[in-house]
Amino acid sequence: MRWTPSLFLPLLSPLAACAPSTPGWRFDLKAERSGIVALEAIVVSPTLVIFFDRASDDPLQINNHSAWGALWNLETSTVKPLDVLTNSFCASGALLSNGTMASVGGDPRGFPGNPAIHPGNQGIRIFEPCASPTGDGCTLFEDPDILHLLEPRWYPSSIRIFDGSLLIVGGTHVNENFYNTHPANSFEFFPPKESTPRPSAFLERSLPANLFPRIFALPDGKVFMVANNQSIIYDIEANTERILPDIPNNVRVTNPIDGSAILLPLSPPDYTPEVLVCGGTQTDPLDPSLLSSQTPATSQCSRITLTEEGIAKGWEVEHMLEGRTMPELVHLPNGQVLIANGARTGFAAIKQVQDPIGNSNADHAVLVPSLYTPDAPLGQRISNAGMPSSGIARVYHSSITLTPQGNFLIAGSNPNNSTTVGPGIKFPSEFRVQTLDPPFMFVDRPKILSMPDKLAFNTTVTVPISLPSALTRQGAKVQVSLMDLGFSSHAFHSSARLVFMDATISQDRQSLTFTTPPNGRVYPPGPATVFLTIDDVSSEGAWVIMGSGNPPPTLE
Repeated sequence: MRWTPSLFLPLLSPLAACAPSTPGWRFDLKAERSGIVALEAIVVSPTLVIFFDRASDDPLQINNHSAWGALWNLETSTVKPLDVLTNSFCASGALLSNGTMASVGGDPRGFPGNPAIHPGNQGIRIFEPCASPTGDGCTLFEDPDILHLLEPRWYPSSIRIFDGSLLIVGGTHVNENFYNTHPANSFEFFPPKESTPRPSAFLERSLPANLFPRIFALPDGKVFMVANNQSIIYDIEANTERILPDIPNNVRVTNPIDGSAILLPLSPPDYTPEVLVCGGTQTDPLDPSLLSSQTPATSQCSRITLTEEGIAKGWEVEHMLEGRTMPELVHLPNGQVLIANGARTGFAAIKQVQDPIGNSNADHAVLVPSLYTPDAPLGQRISNAGMPSSGIARVYHSSITLTPQGNFLIAGSNPNNSTTVGPGIKFPSEFRVQTLDPPFMFVDRPKILSMPDKLAFNTTVTVPISLPSALTRQGAKVQVSLMDLGFSSHAFHSSARLVFMDATISQDRQSLTFTTPPNGRVYPPGPATVFLTIDDVSSEGAWVIMGSGNPPPTLE
């Protein structure tokens, strides 16, 4: 199986040298703070990221009350408040086929002293494509009376599927203290396709630790799901499920026993899907009074190939360098996976287990990220060699996302019920924002000089590029990736996707020709970022719409 389609550049110049050694990874602390706890993050344009928090008492103000939405400007590292009507705390979201962001679900509660809050557990928040690089004039739209979910959902998951719409999975009807005891064991769609939710036997079986199920759109249009320690493939069109092997060794991986998961890169011609699940805890779902902030998290990663042969083989087990609860797995443009954030012990949620650290159910934050290389031999795939320490604990309610610039934006962390800061607080409400900058940010990089606004499926496209001389050596590894940058919330990057595209570079190094995915099942129609990577040096991403850009549903 091919992991990263590559080509080999011809000898373009007898003087072309090997790519120079590059500096290391770096954390960069931004001068401006986020103003709200960025517990959810989604890139909505080449320059803008939306942050959501709970509706509470964050310092950023709008219309004479605390904001719980914000726009972060990637070019200036500055923030402006975003007016939100319903409580987006512990919601999910994704981008639709036409580029619109939809945030779904949330918290039914208000907050003392903030009268602007409306219940969010049936909330749908719409942010249409924003042409302004600074977000000027771009706002959220909400109308809870006519635009709402069929079923109340706090802690749901959502992904864009093959027709550009959202599949919304699970959650709980009300505020839970720890486990899911008032479950929304069902699926629904946005825009709605049916008048009632679809019941899910899988969600019923995976109680009580099945909040924020980890879900992935597969390249045949079906959906892979993990909740608690169980997994299925769900056929949306037939409304049937296929039960798959459990996560090995009694490891649980969904809230409040949070591991993370990711769909590994898809490569032509077969686009064979593999899923990686890392972290969580090896435990039975016990009464939280029998659990502790010092309960060790697991170092286990489990990987499965979703073919008949792979399913028969089951999960392949490997291990991170440390145990992690609440990690997050995020793609790099070259196909590696960043493992970041989280803690060595404890659980998600707030002050429900024994020995809380202040209000935190977790302790011993993991400050050094690791890299996972999917095509390395088993046992040699995970390393943190040369990786720096963030210096900032990112535990419960933190977020991370790859940006179109090619680095990672990291923010949030708040295992507290309100803004909690001050001396002696080990895990405060965190408003500091960082980027984690890969080594290629500090060298001359390839450039995609222009890109069509929309790319049709199964089409060959040629675009102009510029290459630094150091990246023109004979045998250079070239990769072109089509990426959904995903929605970060609660240790899961929903809708995140990387599809490699076959490509060639012209003899004169002036143009790049690539072939787009065959259909909207391999890459669901909607926004994408295209990166060109040569010898692990990635360009800035080009923001495009994959497909027609029509509103969902759109079969392409």
